[in-house]
Amino acid sequence: MSRQTLRQTFGEDAELYDRVRPAYPRELFDELARIVGDRPKVLEIGPGTGQATAAMVQRGWSVTAVELSPELGGVLQRNLPEVEVIVADFDTWDLPAADFDLVISATAFHWLDPATRIQRCVDTLRPGGALAVVSTHHVAGGSEQFFVDVQSCYDRFTDDAAKDGLPAADDVPVDPAGLGETDLFGSVEFRSYAWDAVYSTAEYLELLSSYSGHRALTTDRRDGLYGCISALMDAAGGSITKRYMNQLSVGISLNQPLA
Repeated sequence: MSRQTLRQTFGEDAELYDRVRPAYPRELFDELARIVGDRPKVLEIGPGTGQATAAMVQRGWSVTAVELSPELGGVLQRNLPEVEVIVADFDTWDLPAADFDLVISATAFHWLDPATRIQRCVDTLRPGGALAVVSTHHVAGGSEQFFVDVQSCYDRFTDDAAKDGLPAADDVPVDPAGLGETDLFGSVEFRSYAWDAVYSTAEYLELLSSYSGHRALTTDRRDGLYGCISALMDAAGGSITKRYMNQLSVGISLNQPLA
C-alpha cells in the first residue's frame, strides 16, 4: 500500500485516534519554550486530534494547524476551538508569509514528501525561527519478553519481517528527520525523552487499531493478529507496559533568509 494511501487511514476513525493516541512529555515543551520563548507564533503540521497541540495551547501559544484529514481536523477543532485548523495537504499547500516563530510536526513529519518537507517548513519561518520535529519510537523496556514473543503473531498474520525485539533507546538514530544534513540551519539541537505506559488487553488492541499498518490489514488477518496478541497478553496477566521514546530535533533557521 502506498504512502499516500496509508496516510489517509488515520481519519477512518477519528474518535478512536483521539481516545488512544498518547500525548507527549511536558519536558519536551519546556525545552521548546527555552528555545522559542513563552509566546511563539506556531505552525503545526499533521496535528491529528491535538496530542501535541493541547500542550502548546495550554501554554498560551498561538497555533495554526494544517491537517490532511477532515475527520481528524474536525475533532481537533472541537477539542481546541482556539486553534486555527486548516484542512490541507502540507506538501501542496500554498505557503503563508514567513512569519512563524516555530514550525512543529509531531509524529507526522515522516508522512511528508522527503524531497521538499524541510525546505517548505523553513520557508514559513521568520529569520531565526525554529523547525521542531518530534518522532516517536517503540523501544526496549517495560514488558520486554512480551514484545519479543509477540513477533510470532506478526510472523503468522502479517508480512512484517521477523525482528529480534525492540531496539534499545541508545540505538535509535539521533537525527531521523535529517535536519543536521542540510545547510538551512544555523544550529541543530537534539533531545530524547523515554517513558512508560501501561495498557490492558482492550486498551492495547485499540491503540494498535489507530496505526496505519494495522488498519491496512484484511479483516481476517487483523482478527487473527489481535486474537494472537490477546492470548499472549492474557497469559501475561492482562496488561503490558510499553516504553516510548520521543525524540526532539530542533533546527534554528539562519538569521538572514537564503538567497
